[in-house]
Parts: sequence; C-alpha cells; structure tokens
Amino acid sequence: MPEISHFLGIVIKMFFDDHNPPHFHAEYDGDIALIDIRNLSVFSGRLPPRVMGLVIEWATIHQQELFIDWDRARAQQELLKIAPLE
Repeated sequence: MPEISHFLGIVIKMFFDDHNPPHFHAEYDGDIALIDIRNLSVFSGRLPPRVMGLVIEWATIHQQELFIDWDRARAQQELLKIAPLE
C-alpha cells in the first residue's frame, strides 16, 4: 500500500483498487483509521483524538488531491505524494 504522506508520526496510505467508499488509511503508533474522503469521517478503526484532529485538518486542506489519488489508485496508476501538514 503506497504511502502518500507522512507528518508528525502519522502515515497516510492508499490501497490500489480498494473498496468503496473513497477513503485513505491513517496510521499512528499502532492505531489505524479508515477515513471517507467525501465527508472526512472515520468509518473503521480509531486514532487518538489529538491525532484525528491533525489528520482531519490535513485532509481538509488536501481533499481534492485525495480524490485525485483515489481515482489514480482505482486505475492502478502511480499515486502522487501529498504535502504533509506543516
């Protein structure tokens, strides 16, 4: 599963040809959450609240890029790196 971003110990990944809804995986210190790109809600897993807030802040900024990578992943194309949260 390609890593598309990494910041503050948080790793953001996307699977190729993954199931709907459009989503990404956020990992932090052994915790994993699957986050729907459309409404930025968690539909599986969990992250600590502070970390979740950072992930949602990052995803809000980069939501359009996440949709582009989702489409690329579904088409088995190389994913684009997305800038970290600064």
